[in-house]
Amino acid sequence: MATQGTAYEYLAEPFDITHAAVVGIDAHGLVERWSKGAQALLGYRAREILGQPATSLLTGGADLASAVSEPRRGGNGWEGLIAVRHRAGHHVELALRICPLQDGGGRRSWLAVGCEVSTPRKWELDQAVLHGLLDQSPIGIAVVDTELRYQLVNRVLEHMDGVPLQLRVGRTVGQAMAGEAESTLEWQARQALGSGQTLLTFQRDVPEPGEPHRQDRERVRLCASFRLQDRTGRVLGVCQTTVDVADHDRARQRLALVNEASSRIGTTLDLDRTVRELAEIVVPQVADFVAVDLLETVLAARELTPVAVRGETALRRAAHLSIQEDLPEVLVSAGDPTRYPLASPQSRCLNTGHSIRDPVIDESTSWLAQDPLRRAKLNLLGVHSHLVVPLQARGMTMGVATLLRWKYPEPFDDDDQLLVEELAARAAVCIENARRFTREHNTALALQHSLLPHGLPEQSAVEAAYRYLPADTEAGVGGDWFDVIPLSGARVALVVGDVVGHGIHAAATMGRLRTAVQTLADLDLPPDELLGRLDDLVIRLADEADATAGGALVIGGTCVYAIYDPISRKLTVARAGHPSPAIAHLREPVEFPDIPAGPPLGLGGLPFESAEIDVKEGSVIAFYTDGLIEASDRDVDVGFERLCFALAHPDRPLDEICNTMVRMLLPEHPHDDVAFLVARPRALSTDDVASWDVPAVPSAVHTIRQMTNRQLTAWNLEDAAFTTELIVSELVTNAIRHASPPISLRLIRERTLICEVSDSSNTSPHLRRPLSTDEGGRGLFLVAQVAQRWGTRYTPQGKTIWAEQPLPSKQAHAPHPAPAPAPAPVPEHDTT
Repeated sequence: MATQGTAYEYLAEPFDITHAAVVGIDAHGLVERWSKGAQALLGYRAREILGQPATSLLTGGADLASAVSEPRRGGNGWEGLIAVRHRAGHHVELALRICPLQDGGGRRSWLAVGCEVSTPRKWELDQAVLHGLLDQSPIGIAVVDTELRYQLVNRVLEHMDGVPLQLRVGRTVGQAMAGEAESTLEWQARQALGSGQTLLTFQRDVPEPGEPHRQDRERVRLCASFRLQDRTGRVLGVCQTTVDVADHDRARQRLALVNEASSRIGTTLDLDRTVRELAEIVVPQVADFVAVDLLETVLAARELTPVAVRGETALRRAAHLSIQEDLPEVLVSAGDPTRYPLASPQSRCLNTGHSIRDPVIDESTSWLAQDPLRRAKLNLLGVHSHLVVPLQARGMTMGVATLLRWKYPEPFDDDDQLLVEELAARAAVCIENARRFTREHNTALALQHSLLPHGLPEQSAVEAAYRYLPADTEAGVGGDWFDVIPLSGARVALVVGDVVGHGIHAAATMGRLRTAVQTLADLDLPPDELLGRLDDLVIRLADEADATAGGALVIGGTCVYAIYDPISRKLTVARAGHPSPAIAHLREPVEFPDIPAGPPLGLGGLPFESAEIDVKEGSVIAFYTDGLIEASDRDVDVGFERLCFALAHPDRPLDEICNTMVRMLLPEHPHDDVAFLVARPRALSTDDVASWDVPAVPSAVHTIRQMTNRQLTAWNLEDAAFTTELIVSELVTNAIRHASPPISLRLIRERTLICEVSDSSNTSPHLRRPLSTDEGGRGLFLVAQVAQRWGTRYTPQGKTIWAEQPLPSKQAHAPHPAPAPAPAPVPEHDTT
């Protein structure tokens, strides 16, 4: 006997008299017959027990009737459990069957057959398993003899094949059934009969429509054949088992499809691509056609609201896919609005949030009466089944997916609906994520565009052009920015910066830094000092972010700030962790000047340094963010090399240079924002600048007014003489009275007329409104009233107070006249 849990050895019937203990008991209750099986079971030899009362074998001396427990009637006798005494003295529990006998004289005796209790229990278990396999399990079982004639066929196999039992039993496999599958079974049975091995094969076929006794679906079966032998090893035949694994195979395919959907749907945060991925999963695996319709608010990435269907439902076709390339099912194109009647499955699905399934589509389908166009399409194609599932995520319905079948043989069933609902639920979450990301991206992009320059300001120092290219939707909007800021003295500031991170936070930080740079630039700070102030601001913003967001936000960035003076033709540059600008010369290679590399903004504790560069006429200066040179997958050195090629021939139009930079350095979809600014410096002619040294004596004021008048006359600006004399008088008088020499005056004719008075004092004048009783203090007040702008800038030698006034209209765009003779020096004392 095999151990428990392993294969059983052959078991004889437990009460088989050739193996069991057989005892004959006469009418007086004496033992008159004793088999070898009884001797083996109880240890008594026949001579020791024959003639003895049968009750002597019982424990406790009870009679036979009371000693038998759980007695049951079995035919003409009865059976039960009994405890007897072994010859060795221990007790043995037996399963006992007793059959009454009667001789010719009417005397009664008994035949008792016993065995160990465990033996019939194992036998009964084997019989229960056998009957369960034949009658209750889903396994088709057939037994053929050595001549391959059917001897036994259970009901399951009869139902699988549709062949009645009476057409099989007694016939060979080839006679009972014909076909390729049956030939395979016959060959498999012969092989198992000859080799003794268990053979396995898969049967897969698609029945013809209308074929009797066959389901109208693909059949997949696992068939096994193994040889049958009795306990002596004699071959009895072959047992063939058949398991229909079609349902298991379809379940496996559905599971594989769900697993595929989890990896294929939502690979990006692009809304259109996500919807397309859902359609590609569904067709042709589940349906012959699918249409995905979404609400306008979803496609526009706006806030979702609960759907209330009143009248026709207005959706917009997001995607559709068919097994036929010409899309004969389509009534609307992708991107166009589509309307469904109130009674349509789409409207009901959208309103209730539940799937609507029509297993059969025909003329009796009620909702088609309200939609004649779709009814004509469905009838033309022969659509026989229709399924509409909602696209729901986070409690909101965003649209519906409509699935059709006409070449697919089976109608949509419960399993199909559950599968499509699972796919739609996964896709809906991805669609909602894409909608939210698109909404955030659009918000950040709108914020960034509102904070970036919408055009370059008017100024004469440089000719400038720029490009800003936001990152693709995967990376999100960044914090790249640029600016052109007119400064006093006809100068201009050129700025390019980059904020760490992407999204709304980066765009907002960019706006704050750009505003700060404009404010600091109005103070006429030199580049190194301005970056130092900007660094302090970034540190404060980072501290605020740590306090409010628990350190989750990172504030930082890079910046390059340059000031170009068209009079001196010098460029003063400082940078904070930013790439150095490139200068393209007319007759020399592109230059990357050695600008001291300051730390990125937000580190603090380290100084910034400026470098002054002489700029030749006709050259082009390019400022850019690191996204320009790092956009390619190649090494950064390759990016710099391509930048040099793009900047070659700086005599081209600036817009053409910008287009070349985009074409040569950027991929179609850059992963980081890119901003760059190219500028062609202009030189202000010496004819448009006049300057004088002013003696620090009051009498010099009158002389300097005369010099100013003569210069204005030479420039044909007599209309501005009165205002200019007033400005010059007040500024020079203040410098003589309150500042330290040397003092100088400079007039600049540019888009405006600029008056500058410089001295060596660091004290700053303040504008105040004097009282009627004050004798002085009205100088700057008067200057502020007549000037368009005025201010103070500090220099290493002291300070400069400047005032701008608009040129007369006739001079605003007229070419400058020939220069006047050089002004004479101002005498120490006024002699007039």
